[in-house]
Amino acid sequence: MSERTVLVVDDEFAIRDMLRMALEIVDYRCLEADNIQDAHATIVDQRPDIVLLDWMLPGGSGIELLRRLKRDEATREIPVIMLTAKTAEDNVIQGLDVGADDYITKPFAPRELIARIKALLRRAGGAEANDRMQVSELVLDSKSRRVFLADEPLDMGPTEFNLLQFFMAHPERAYTRNQLLDQVWGANVYVEERTVDVHIRRLRKALSAGASDYSGLIQTVRGTGYRFSARGAPTG
Repeated sequence: MSERTVLVVDDEFAIRDMLRMALEIVDYRCLEADNIQDAHATIVDQRPDIVLLDWMLPGGSGIELLRRLKRDEATREIPVIMLTAKTAEDNVIQGLDVGADDYITKPFAPRELIARIKALLRRAGGAEANDRMQVSELVLDSKSRRVFLADEPLDMGPTEFNLLQFFMAHPERAYTRNQLLDQVWGANVYVEERTVDVHIRRLRKALSAGASDYSGLIQTVRGTGYRFSARGAPTG
C-alpha cells in the first residue's frame, strides 16, 4: 500500500465511496469525513498528503475549513483540491484566492481527479536540480521548501512555491500561461488558464510581504504571459 494518504471531505456517501474505490485502485490510503469538524480533527491527527474538499458541507462550508487550514502554520502546506458543483467564475476564483491549489467541478471523471491528485503530489514533493537558488536577498531552498527574504521566511502556498521555483530555475524567458500550466501543473492535467493568473497574483503578494518588495521579479509580458527577471529586484 502506498504511503500517500488522501482525505475525502464530502457529505454524500456515494461520492466518498466512489472516490475511496478509485483511490484504492491506485494504492492511495483513503480517509473520509462528512463535515468540517471531523475533517479538521482528521487533518490535525493524521496529516493527510492531500485533501479533497467539497464546497457545501453541513456545519459550515468547505471554504471556511480551507481558510482555517491556510491560517494555521501546521496545516497550510497541505495541498487542497476543491470539489464543487459551483461553476461560476467568481466561485472558482474565490476558492483559489482562499488557498485552494486546484478545483474540479461536479460531476467529474474519477480518472481526471486521480490525474490531478498525482500531479499536485508531484509538485508538492518535487525539487529542481538546484537545492538553493538566490536573487539578491531572495532565497529559495527546495529541500526545506521555504522561501526567505532578507533571512526572514515568506508565507507562501505550495503552488506559489512551485511557480517561483520554476521561474528561478528558468530566468529571463517569457512563458505563456499554457506553458506554465504544462511545466508546473503537468501536461496531463486540465486547469484553466485563469488559474495561472490567480496564482501569479498570490505569488506577487507573497513576494511583496517582506521588508523589500520583490514582486517586480514576476513580469507580465504583454501578449505572451509571464517572465521572471532579476532586473525586477529592488536596488539600493
